[in-house]
Amino acid sequence: MLGDDAELTAAVRAAQDGDETAFRTVYRAVHPRLLGYVRTLVGEPDAEDVTSEAWLQIARDLERFSGDADRFRGWAARIARNRALDHIRMRGRRPATAGDETELASRPAESDTATEAIESLATDSTLSLIAQLPQDQAEAVVLRVVVGLDAKSAAETLGKRPGAVRTAAHRGLKRLAELLDADAESTGALDAVPQQRGSRTRAVTSAGVTHTRSRTQKDM
Repeated sequence: MLGDDAELTAAVRAAQDGDETAFRTVYRAVHPRLLGYVRTLVGEPDAEDVTSEAWLQIARDLERFSGDADRFRGWAARIARNRALDHIRMRGRRPATAGDETELASRPAESDTATEAIESLATDSTLSLIAQLPQDQAEAVVLRVVVGLDAKSAAETLGKRPGAVRTAAHRGLKRLAELLDADAESTGALDAVPQQRGSRTRAVTSAGVTHTRSRTQKDM
């Protein structure tokens, strides 16, 4: 393990020994990714509250956790998902699911659009586009790319097979690339329209959510 993963592993172990500063380090490293994942499940209004509930359980059960940074991210994601599903059931809603979860053989990307989509995942605007995907695809994309889990850990979080997660991630990234292209074309069309005298335009900015590890479609 090198870099951030080694530091996160060390921080988790120190936090297990009661080091509050280490726990804050763990929180700062994992929370933005976890929040982005929960947003895809419950929506923006409730995401902060649900993620806070997840962190309460993480803090309470931390002593029983065993593993490195990758396992911790997967463990935290499972807790957050359970809290989100509890919230959805309490509100009488169900997460939308769609698509076939059959195995997909590993294959290279047909173009670079998926890579471009991955590189754009660190923005709030792109997370809102992810929320438009079918639930299985949205979860797979966020767990693989934003949270940073491998296919096996993501599959354990979702209770599915690694191949099914790869399928959903592949389809989700392909659809996300299409949404990003459509969004860019729409923005370009609006920019081409002459402004009326006295009209005001709002500058739209995308706030960074978290740093993600760059992946290629072949890795999915």
